[in-house]
Amino acid sequence: MTQTHSSEPLHQRVTSGEADLDEFRERLTAWLAARDEVDAAAGVEISEVSRPESSGMSNISVLFDATWTPAGTAAPGGAAGRRSAQLVARMCPQDEAFPVFPVYDLATQFDVMRVVGENTRLPVPRVRWLEQDPAILGAPFLVMDRASGRAPVDNPPYVFDGWLLEMAAEQQRELRDASVAVLAEIHQIPRPADLVASLAPADGMSALRVHVDEQRAYYEWTTREDGMAIPVIERAFDWIEAHWPAETGPDVLSWGDARIGNILYEGTTPTAVLDWEMAAIAPAEVDLGWFLYFHDLFQDLAVAFEFPGIPHVFDHGEVVEQYESQTGSTVRDLPFYYVYAGLRHAIIMARIARRRVHFGEQEAPASPDEYVLHHTMLERLIAD
Repeated sequence: MTQTHSSEPLHQRVTSGEADLDEFRERLTAWLAARDEVDAAAGVEISEVSRPESSGMSNISVLFDATWTPAGTAAPGGAAGRRSAQLVARMCPQDEAFPVFPVYDLATQFDVMRVVGENTRLPVPRVRWLEQDPAILGAPFLVMDRASGRAPVDNPPYVFDGWLLEMAAEQQRELRDASVAVLAEIHQIPRPADLVASLAPADGMSALRVHVDEQRAYYEWTTREDGMAIPVIERAFDWIEAHWPAETGPDVLSWGDARIGNILYEGTTPTAVLDWEMAAIAPAEVDLGWFLYFHDLFQDLAVAFEFPGIPHVFDHGEVVEQYESQTGSTVRDLPFYYVYAGLRHAIIMARIARRRVHFGEQEAPASPDEYVLHHTMLERLIAD
């Protein structure tokens, strides 16, 4: 169908400004009316457009409500078949925004979320539309259903303050168990490389080798602007190669950013599993290492600032025991994957620090290793 939007894209970053959001609403209304599955003659309504304060650095998200009539269901003079939904448009970051990642593959995210939604009972938001043309809103975007619930926050980390810290110990364990069950169910999706072909390693290639090589390529990309190597990251790569597992377990669909901060909850029950931009085909331990490392990272920070945190919740042995019980698989070489999680996180943090320096939000650190906020933890891991 013919697009009815303006030919000039929204080059500026979508903000919460009224004029900007009004233009966004107009463009999105025209775009939705032009979908083949939408009856344009019945009218499309877009309202309640807003940008959440928590929208991250790796993407731009805009919230909106939509009402439309599916094609072929309209009744003359009536509202038969009318649909309404609370939705989210998730857009690729623009190059001038100093993006955190070199590639933001919305098509693969769309496929992964659809596959997880179709092959598990997990509350993954329904993905409705994918638009690759940047002329519509200024960047490619996908549209998905909005989820309800609350997530343990990253800033300040939930070990310092917030609803998870205030829960009774029994409730905290219930939340942990429900979160580990999320990992277990994702990892039991059969034939993930067939279901998401864009993630499949090349024939004969080890999924772990591909994963690590991609992280090295990502690290090298982060150094291109200034040519500055980060010694602690380079030593961590050396450690990974020196401690490579003799054998890896079955490859699974890896969530990638597997942590409780990417789950919404009502009480201790997950209501949405979010943020699939780091999804991959990899050994299950890649997610388990990240899941445990991320909490320990926050707990380490709490101890450094003389806060008690919640050290008892994510006991490694208990998490592994539950995961093995639910999947029937054996967790292998977890210390290797735990260090690998620290390495992956260090690369991201170094890029974020460069981004902040670029935009004048902080002074350049005194030494390269200090671009990694928690470099002392990674140093300790590779030393041990």
